[in-house]
Amino acid sequence: MATAHRHDVIIIGAGLSGLHAADRLKSTRDVVLLEARDRVGGRALAHTFANGDTVDLGGQWVGPGQERLYALIEQLGMKTWPLWDTGDRLIVNRGKLGRYTGTIPKLAPHVLLNVHLMMTRFDAMAAELDPASPWTHPKATEWDHQTVGQWMEKQAFTRQAFEIFAVGIGAVFTAEPHEISLLHALFYARAGTSLDNLLATSGGAQQDRVHGDMAGVAQRLAEGLGDRVKLNHPVEQIEWSEDGVTVTAAGQQFTARRAILALPPTQAVRLRYDPVLPSRRAALWQRMPPGACIKCIAQYETPFWREDGLAGQAVGPDLEVRVTFDNSEAGKSAGLLLGFIEGDHARHWSGRDPGERKAAVLAAFARFFGEKALHPIDYVDQDWIAEDYTRGCYAALMGPGVWTSLGMELRRPIGPIHVAGTETATHYYGYFEGALQAAERAVDEVEAALAAS
Repeated sequence: MATAHRHDVIIIGAGLSGLHAADRLKSTRDVVLLEARDRVGGRALAHTFANGDTVDLGGQWVGPGQERLYALIEQLGMKTWPLWDTGDRLIVNRGKLGRYTGTIPKLAPHVLLNVHLMMTRFDAMAAELDPASPWTHPKATEWDHQTVGQWMEKQAFTRQAFEIFAVGIGAVFTAEPHEISLLHALFYARAGTSLDNLLATSGGAQQDRVHGDMAGVAQRLAEGLGDRVKLNHPVEQIEWSEDGVTVTAAGQQFTARRAILALPPTQAVRLRYDPVLPSRRAALWQRMPPGACIKCIAQYETPFWREDGLAGQAVGPDLEVRVTFDNSEAGKSAGLLLGFIEGDHARHWSGRDPGERKAAVLAAFARFFGEKALHPIDYVDQDWIAEDYTRGCYAALMGPGVWTSLGMELRRPIGPIHVAGTETATHYYGYFEGALQAAERAVDEVEAALAAS
């Protein structure tokens, strides 16, 4: 084994959380950032089409309330533009294609009222939670011992209302309603203001995109860190005591007084620890699987749907792709349709023949937008379930009972190891904004610990 490299702080994981933590520490501390992949960005990933245009295959949106992310984009000299949100939206429901405006599709009056009441009740319950400690709510145990699906069964008066609400749950969590604790879903919505906000475009979480892609934000942060970033350095083991850490990665040893672990829970629990992880922390991370998502983008000569007065946003509860967006970049002539395969559908299509998957996606696009959608000039999809060092998107989820039995461990340091990553955020959990907030909290903890030692 080579001589150990000595530092003040070791950061593990070069997603936006790890990059932001390193950026905040670099002027005052000797910091090294270890990344298993051959790229930075984590769940931010860009693709270049044959015509040279690029697009985000990972997280891409930023909206009101995500002030850290807006500030970082501006700091890096980058700009945003609003998602195309002009025109009617589409729904394929019970085999029929319809147009509507607003967030909730046009439905029979009694179904529409039911969906509206479900959304109102859900957000009212979420508003009662403290996102820093959701387990302290008087009804935390009651809410945590049931799934979102069980709550929906009690609230939905018709199967149609249940199915429409389930599309919204899938769009936010990339999971099925029966997989998620109601308390976790309420916490997630509260951390992002409300479920309504997380589903909204203009004025909501899907309002803006970044010129140069969200992956470009990560790349510019990495450029500012220089050789502090070590790519192709998968961490194998973390030895820790109250005196510091020794991290083994790519056949080398790195020692430091403190470490920040900026990984999704299912990746953090894969590492070897000496001594072993505290049992409650290991149990928590083992019970935080990520959602299941395949992001699919078809490129066309032009955004032809706009000619028909359509926004490019569509909902299809019975289709393989249940939600779509106009993903075209401002200033570019090509049109991009974005669709998500989520939850059970994503698990079905993950690892399947790419040609078959593409055909299924284009068939769904055509069901919404007509025969032209079958003939893109280019196409790409990203199976995040199959992506090593991620194994799912958007973020880790908790099933029934996890928050109230183990959730208080989520942000607690493990000796000299501090935890970051969007899964430890209290503001916009699951989003890049949350990744930045978590990084800042972890850095504050590290600085306080180093100052006291």
